[in-house]
Formats: sequence, structure tokens, C-alpha cells
Amino acid sequence: MGIPLIQKYRVARYILGRKLRGQKRYPLVLMLEPLFQCNLACAGCGKIDYPKEILQQRLSVDKALAAVEECGAPMVSIPGGEPLIHKDMPQIVAGIVQRKRFVYLCTNAILLAKHIDEYRPSPYLTFSVHLDGNRERHDESVCQEGVFDKAVAAIRLARSKGFRVTINCTLFQNENPDDVADFFDTAMQLGVEGIMVSPGYSYQHAPRQDVFLGRSASKNLFRAIFARGRARRARWSFNHSALFLDFLAGNQAYQCTPWSTPTYNIFGWQRPCYLLTGEGYADSFRALMADTEWERYGVGRNPLCNNCMAHCGYEGTAVDDAFAHPLKALWRTLRGPRLTGPMAPELPLLYEEAPLKAQAPAEVRIPLGEVGLAANREGRRVSGA
Repeated sequence: MGIPLIQKYRVARYILGRKLRGQKRYPLVLMLEPLFQCNLACAGCGKIDYPKEILQQRLSVDKALAAVEECGAPMVSIPGGEPLIHKDMPQIVAGIVQRKRFVYLCTNAILLAKHIDEYRPSPYLTFSVHLDGNRERHDESVCQEGVFDKAVAAIRLARSKGFRVTINCTLFQNENPDDVADFFDTAMQLGVEGIMVSPGYSYQHAPRQDVFLGRSASKNLFRAIFARGRARRARWSFNHSALFLDFLAGNQAYQCTPWSTPTYNIFGWQRPCYLLTGEGYADSFRALMADTEWERYGVGRNPLCNNCMAHCGYEGTAVDDAFAHPLKALWRTLRGPRLTGPMAPELPLLYEEAPLKAQAPAEVRIPLGEVGLAANREGRRVSGA
């Protein structure tokens, strides 16, 4: 159980090389979005509200692999949309694996049993299955009954065929710490490698806005969940650094490092991160890194960032802190997150010092009126392409 040694070694060697070169900003995980179309319409998702003609677009194999090469990150996460809808996904994954990059194929697993024989088990490939809780909670989260059972069956099938499998869990309002702890127990019993978990990001275009956690609520929730695990001596395995888990529990005053998880999709290189849309696109990875006004983003710098505690924003920060303070990281690895005492202070608000929010280029600003939303709902119900 846990991340294989070869992955730990290659990622650590990559980071150390960047540190020795004095490189301040470098990518850790490429977020490769090959499409926005999905076969679900989850209440907290803000990624699929595009007109039908956008939802039907696909990133080509050549462009996807060129982005992997251009970015150079040791890990590639393929979210969506639902990646298994993309008919060329097996070729994209095979190309990434051939380049010895660790790829996490994120899926709701509805189509996994149908397509699993198109993939080959490899230490470089992991199916990251979306599960937000046990049966009732997950089906409520994805707004469709029966999805939990399909996902669990797909996990068991993938494990039986020798694939690496993780769970990607997003937590929202009104979570019960006991229920979440029970779910983590269930996940471990399924034999998954680990759990990736963070609070849901409050997408502006998400169908429901009352489901998202604020930062204080998130920290208190994670302290309560981790306390349940400690009380029952649970052996939960997380696909996170120890310092990121300590951050979730409110003990680290981190600022996000959006450049550590650059995003490439059908529009190009998205500024500044995977979660914050509408800020424009760069023509190249080099331009993304060099020309993005990174100081305009983050907690206290931009109101759209203030409630974000997602791993794609802060895991890179935690990893960087671990390299800077290895003894602190080792202590947290051995002891786990601190669950009592005062929390780290929040970062100060600097809105008056930040420039106004940039507008996306006109050609990619998608109007989301009644007609647009109706088209989106029609498009995102398509489950094959």
C-alpha cells in the first residue's frame, strides 16, 4: 500500500534537480484536460457548463503528448469531463507511460469496465476513481443513483487486473466526520493505493453554490475526521504529503503555488490554475510561466481564491516546504496532523493592492444564459464519442 518507491524516487530526483538549479517555479503535476464533456452533472462541478459545440471538442493525441513534453512535469493528471469518453484516451495514456511520466487517469468509473482492456497495468498508470463517500453520500453528490455501486465494482475489477487504483474524494457542506471516517475505512478495504482528498472548490458556474465549505469549516472538519481515524487506530493511506494533511487540519499558513499544477486543455494553457477559469490562456507553457501575474492570485490576493484549500493549489506548496524543512516534514509523517491547539493565522487581505481581475479573451468567454445552460445540460448527458 502507498505510493511505489519508483515514483517517490523519480519525483524527488526531479524536484531536487530544480532546487539545485535555483529554479523558483516549476511544474509538479500537469493537469491535462482532453475534453469537458461528462456523463454526469454533479452539483458541485463547474467544469462542464459550456455550449454543446465546446463539449464535443477533443484534444488530439499529438497535442496532448506535445503538452506533456513541453511542460516536463513528472506526473500527469487527466481530469475532465470524463476522460473515458475520449476515444483516443488509450493512445494518450500509452504515450505518457512510454515517456515514463506517472499518469493519474481520473474517472467516475461508469465506463471503466467497458474500456479497461484498452489499457495495460503499469507502475506509471493509476486509475483515480471519483468517490465522495459511501453509497448514499456519493450518489447524492453526483446527482444520480447507482453510481457508487458501479464505481466500487470497477475498482474491484481494476485491482483484479493488476492496475494501480486511488480514490479522489471531495468534501462539501454538512459532512459528518463519522461518515467520512467510515468511508475511508471502506476505501482501504477495497484495496486502493490511497485516497486523495480536499474541500470542494466553489466554482462560479457550479449548479449549486450552497454545498461548498469555507476555510474555517474545512479545517474543523478535517481535524474531526483525523481525530476519528486516530481514535479507531485506522490505517488510512493518503496520496498526499504529511504537510498537506497538516495544512488541511489548519496548522500551516500556506499560500498556493498555482504554477506547480499547470493546466492544458482545448483552449490552451489556462491561467492561472486548474480551478480558476475565465482568466485567459497562454499560447505556450513558457509564456504561461513567464507572463502570468502570479502575485494576483492566492488567499488574500483574489476573492475567488479565498476559500480554496484544494490539493492542486497547495500540495506543491507543502512539497516545497518539506524540502526546505525536512525535519518538520519527518515529524508530521511520524506523528500525523496536529489536531488540537490554535490554528495557523490566515494570510492578510491585500485586495486593495491587487489589480482588477483580468478578463478572458472574447473568443473563450462563454455566455451562460438560459440558452447556454440548456445546451450544456443537453451536451453533458452524452456518454460516448
